[in-house]
Parts: sequence; C-alpha cells; structure tokens
Amino acid sequence: MAWYLRTMGQSQSALHHWVEKRIAGVESCSSTTWLGSCARHGQALFAPDPRKQQAQGCHAILAAMPTPIPPACDDFIQRFDHGIYVIDTGFVRDRFAASHLIVTNGRGAFVDTGTNHSVPRLLATLDTLGLECSDIDYVILTHVHLDHAGGAGLLMRALPNARLVVHPRGARHMIDPTKLMAGVRAVYGPEVAARDYGELVPVAADRIVTTSDGMVIELGGRALRFADTPGHALHHDCIWDEESRGWFTGDTMGIAYPALATSRGAQVIPATAPVQFDPEALHASVNRLLAPQPRLIYMTHYGAVPHPERIAVQLLRQIDAMVAAARRLRDAPERHASLKAAFHEIYVNELRNHGSTASDAMLDLWINGDVELNAQGLGVWLDKNP
Repeated sequence: MAWYLRTMGQSQSALHHWVEKRIAGVESCSSTTWLGSCARHGQALFAPDPRKQQAQGCHAILAAMPTPIPPACDDFIQRFDHGIYVIDTGFVRDRFAASHLIVTNGRGAFVDTGTNHSVPRLLATLDTLGLECSDIDYVILTHVHLDHAGGAGLLMRALPNARLVVHPRGARHMIDPTKLMAGVRAVYGPEVAARDYGELVPVAADRIVTTSDGMVIELGGRALRFADTPGHALHHDCIWDEESRGWFTGDTMGIAYPALATSRGAQVIPATAPVQFDPEALHASVNRLLAPQPRLIYMTHYGAVPHPERIAVQLLRQIDAMVAAARRLRDAPERHASLKAAFHEIYVNELRNHGSTASDAMLDLWINGDVELNAQGLGVWLDKNP
C-alpha cells in the first residue's frame, strides 16, 4: 500500500522514459538475479548487479526504473494450482485489484494488467518465477476499463513477443486511447485520473488480436477459450481455462474483495459502473458462465474464488434489488444520492445476512467507491431506458 501511494506521486513522463530507453528493442529479457527470497532482501533486491551492468533483462529494467521499489514479492503474489498466479496490482489498496498470470510449459499470459503503476509488480513477478519477458505470449484484457487495462500499453513495451488480446469493441481504444482517457477524466475528474492511471500508452495495431465468441488461443499447448459476456460492458470477454476448470471473469461476476469475506466464504457485490450496464445481458452472461460447472472463478476483484454457483446467486439477487430500487427512484428529486443510499443498504444487508462482523467504517471503506460508481451506472441505464 505504501509503495502504491508513493508511486502515484511519481512523474508519468519518467515512467514512460524508462520503458522507452530500457525496453524498446529488447530481444531477450533474461533474469539476472534470482528473486525467490525477495521477501528477505527488500530494497537491495532491485539494486543493479555491478557484474552485470550490461544485462538487458527484467531485473535490469526494474533496476533502471525511476520508481519506488515494490514491496517484498511474497506480499503481492499468490500461487494457485495449474500454474496460475494472482498478482496484487497495488491499485487503491491491498488486495483490491489483481492481474492473473497463467504459466504452462514455460510460456505465460497475463490476464488484465492493472494500471501503469502496476507494471513494476508484473515484471517483478516474472523475475521471481525465473521467466524471461520474451516468455510471455499474450496480454489478455477482459475489458478496457482502466483498473483492468490501463497498464497494457506500458507492459506491452516490456514484452517483445506478446500480443494483446482484446474484444473488438475495445481494440480501437488500445490503439488510440484518447477517447478512453477523456471518458475516465469525465467520470473521475482530471486530478484523480492523472493520479490513479497516468497517461495511457498506445499499442501498435499489428500487435493486437481481436477476439470472437468461442475463439481459442493456445498457450504452451493449453487452450484458453473466449466468451463474449456483455452486461458489465459491451466489450467484455471472459476466458475459460479447461485445465483449471475456471473462468477469468473480469467484472462479469462482480466484486469479492477478500476483506469482505465471512466465515461463510467470499461475499460478492455487483459491478455496474457506467456507461454500458445491462441487467438482462448480465443475467444471461452469468448463467452462461455457470453452464460448464466451473470449479473456480478468477476475479480481478479479487483472486481465485470457489463455489461460483453461490456467488452467482448472491450477485444476481443484488442486481435485481438494485434494478427495482432504481425504477422506484427514477423520478426522485435527488436521484443519484437516493440511488447511493439504496445500494449501500442492499450491500450492507447482504453482507450482514451472510455473517459479516466488520465495523460499519470498514464496510464503508471497501464498498463506498463501488456504491458511487454503481449508482452512476444505474443512472445511465435509467436514462437509456425511459
């Protein structure tokens, strides 16, 4: 958390500068220092090795960065079965947003990237695992909202062999992020947008693969299948991994912060941020994800979550309650404030009914940002559906 707060204050131009000078043109990105004991080595971990001043690997890139040192790797990497790693991107607070790394037969793919500020952690993870930057074949985006895709362009500059895999509706925003950045400024304000996301780095069109429903890509002989899953956004894909029998769900299955878990397990709240929320489409997408009887869902917010059927029931129950409240409050004098109050009550009641003993202040810390965004999303939906 402290690393993230310090990083947000750094110069974006400096962050881009190290990428351009240290990564562009790198053909092989070999690890120059084993980072397996990084939790014990702390800041010294990323100091340049004087014996290997000319190295061009991930470690050399990290050592050259004008950014604060990431925390101990054990603090932000979780390993799961089937070569899947959950990486805390450092966005907002600890265990709030994740990138997933899939590794099979020496080849890797990131699923979602976090923001520009997350890139050092993703590169440090490769070094920790003894992977080269050239071992990454794909950067896969579930959708292009910036907590999922804001660091994609910067990360791609570090990965010489990677292709960016993205929904066709989102591809143009990765090639030219101008409109996407303008939309983020409109939602969050220019100061927050600059602080939390920085300036987006475009991706060359010839490095982008656009998805289609049912498309399969091969990662080291491992099949990853894409499903077009609108509801949260029109440009949203989920990715089925047969080996783990799990879906990488982005925001389609909502948000399950570990801090909100109770003795009954993970607890989910909806994600209905503006501007493309569609409750009917979301119902259909969730039901589609349940069809192959997944063992796990890998959620950007946050991590590997078991019992997808229970999560889906809880999610859709709250979606239906939100839609009913929105319709009831359509003509309220202070509609946005009324929506926020109604949604806050829905989420808190759901959490309390499922065993949450967290203080009101702790619940507010974790849910109030989503209350605000979800109210904005339902407001837009109401305006589109008079």
